[in-house]
Amino acid sequence: MVTHLWKRKTILTDNFKSKEPLYMQIAAQIREQILSGKLKSGDSVKSMRLLAIENNVSVITTKKAYQILVDEKLLTAFMGKGYFVTDFAKEMSVEYHLRNIENNLSGAVCSAKAINL
Repeated sequence: MVTHLWKRKTILTDNFKSKEPLYMQIAAQIREQILSGKLKSGDSVKSMRLLAIENNVSVITTKKAYQILVDEKLLTAFMGKGYFVTDFAKEMSVEYHLRNIENNLSGAVCSAKAINL
């Protein structure tokens, strides 16, 4: 069940200086918010138009970004209501955090070996 129907939490940084297309940068920032848990299953994201205005990009750019996230099953669209974070995103978030833990542990083991612990 979808919750937080009108909750709008999507906040993007205006650091669009990369050579990567803007829609990919926007998708990456929203993906990071979903996987890190800042946006949770059932949360809505800003409308394409509002996101475009706030970030000074075209609606087509935000539409492409949202479509990437829909294709990745991180967002779903409801006609007339907007885009929402999927339940699948919760599973992906757990995997994301497990990878971070694994990477941190690997780094700690390497550091310990370097100082002969």
